[in-house]
Parts: sequence; C-alpha cells; structure tokens
Amino acid sequence: MIEKIIKESREGVLIDIDVQANAKKNEIVGINEWRKRLSIKIKAPATEGKANKEIIKFFKEIFKKDVEIVSGKLNPQKTVLIGDIKKDEVIEILKRYL
Repeated sequence: MIEKIIKESREGVLIDIDVQANAKKNEIVGINEWRKRLSIKIKAPATEGKANKEIIKFFKEIFKKDVEIVSGKLNPQKTVLIGDIKKDEVIEILKRYL
C-alpha cells in the first residue's frame, strides 16, 4: 500500500498526506487506505499557515531533504514534495515509522 501514496517526479518524490492539526505531538500515524494517503498528526493549529510550516519542518527532520507542499495548502489533504530523493529511499524511511 505504501507504494500507492508515493510518486516519483523530476524534482524528487511526491507523498500524498492527510493531516490532523492540533495534535499532542507530531507523528506519522499510518496509511489511510480509503484515501490512499499517509496520515500524520501535527501539533500546530491549522491557522495562518502554522500547520503547513510544522509539516515542512517535521518532514525535513525525517528525510533530511528540502520539503515543499505542492498542493492542498488550505486543505487537510496535501501533496508534499521531498526534493532530491528516490522513491525507494522514501519507502525505506517511512517503513521505520509505520
């Protein structure tokens, strides 16, 4: 299932995520099979871009790469670009958290 939420692009790897803001801690919860997205929880509130900034920071800590939200900036369903990385590397890293 993990392969279905990740797509390779010229710039790196795209990950479809589903975000729950205002959580107790930042964490990867699992894979939402119905939405085909990686479910994550973020401490920051979903106001004034705070959750988006926290998502970028969280993913930078995990992948040690540049991170950008490429779609869904105003929505809990987002697509995140992890720069300069291969799909296989992303899968291996995510497996540690699932």
